[in-house]
Amino acid sequence: MPRLIEKPSIIEAAGTKPKRIEEYAGRVNSGHHTLSVARMKSPEGWVEPGQRPDFEEITVVLAGTLRVEHEDGSLEVRAGQAVVTAPGEWVRYSTPDEGGAEYVAVCLPAFSPETVHRDPD
Repeated sequence: MPRLIEKPSIIEAAGTKPKRIEEYAGRVNSGHHTLSVARMKSPEGWVEPGQRPDFEEITVVLAGTLRVEHEDGSLEVRAGQAVVTAPGEWVRYSTPDEGGAEYVAVCLPAFSPETVHRDPD
């Protein structure tokens, strides 16, 4: 039988300003370990520490622009576009533009603080 997920769990975010993470499916909200699905809302000027996660991440930008820095440069991912990052690849996310950004991230396997491997402060 299908299972309704009535509301997301709010997850604490890393970065320079408060960012809202709403996990719909994943380790916290639904007990899924094979994948996670979360909606993010980050303000203008938010910058996350660099990371080298053990998971693949597929990010679909719904509004605004998400900057994705990587070892060879950076990408500007705008509303209606998506980006895929591979496990073990170094990336740093930020939302430099006015109005911030809203996006959905799908991680395979599910996101966990132990597998994101953030850069030291």
